[in-house]
Amino acid sequence: EGYEFDYEKQSCKDIDECKTLQEACKGGMKCVNHFGGYLCLPHNARIIISNGEDEPTTPPPVERVEVQPGLSPNSRGDYSRVIHSSTHTLQCSVGFMPDSQNYLIKIRSTNIKLTGTTVMSNTMSFCEFHSHSCFPDINECEFSNYICQFQCVNQPGGYQCVCPDGYQLQGTRMCQDINECETAHNCREDEMCWNYYGGFRCYPRNPCREPYVKTGEGCQSPSVCRGLPPVIVYKYMSIFSERSVPADIFQIQATSVYPNMVNTFTIKSGNEGGEFYLRRSSNVSAMLVMTKPLTGPREHVVDLEMVTQSNVLSYRSSSLLRLTIIVGPYPF
Repeated sequence: EGYEFDYEKQSCKDIDECKTLQEACKGGMKCVNHFGGYLCLPHNARIIISNGEDEPTTPPPVERVEVQPGLSPNSRGDYSRVIHSSTHTLQCSVGFMPDSQNYLIKIRSTNIKLTGTTVMSNTMSFCEFHSHSCFPDINECEFSNYICQFQCVNQPGGYQCVCPDGYQLQGTRMCQDINECETAHNCREDEMCWNYYGGFRCYPRNPCREPYVKTGEGCQSPSVCRGLPPVIVYKYMSIFSERSVPADIFQIQATSVYPNMVNTFTIKSGNEGGEFYLRRSSNVSAMLVMTKPLTGPREHVVDLEMVTQSNVLSYRSSSLLRLTIIVGPYPF
């Protein structure tokens, strides 16, 4: 928390919350960036970083934070008491002690001296600061509905974006679909795995049913049965839920072109709700257009028929493309 990955240097770098968070500090306090976080301090406060070296001989005139009378150090010289001033209260754990100027310092550690208020170690978890200028945790998730793509979870001093099942966090706020067909799935050997937005499904590798037999990527009937197309081709595709419309989603095209042949394209079934229409692109192709947004998760099967005929040769043939559209549960 408080860091982001630097891809050029291949290391973690500190996030300057004073620049990224609007109104990080309130009540007239100024924001001072800190490794892994930030501090809210009075405007007259100065910060002196000490690594155990000698303190300045003449400190600037600042407000003094006196040790509460009547307290004595333990065997190690540590004070674990409440330190008071006229406007501030600082409560520190064992391991802190006052210096000659009655500032609190962390024993055997790098110290951050907040002159004008107090001193505490750079391991901020050891101290608890109380002041009339400090406020409770700010719920950043209430600022906007667009902070996170899916869900914002407020945390003390910040927030975290989470993603639903089937997705992984990409960056700090976006959700990316997990391709379970490449990672882990439970499809059988006679099934193929089809990934869609938010999950996966298993479909038979041989979808042909009587009287059809598998030939290439389609199913063909060995005999011409009245009312049945001689060839059925199976296709699959995935779309987001609530996708904006109108949208071109699938193109059907003739694989063979002959002179004096005319192709017509129709939606045979699966369009009872008027969600689609076919826009003819040329004599050999047509585009399936979605006219109504589909809400997932759901599976929508559309049969697209192509009829090829020639009045010159008295020839007529048809083929069917069975398109399975898997609609994800979310609009991403």
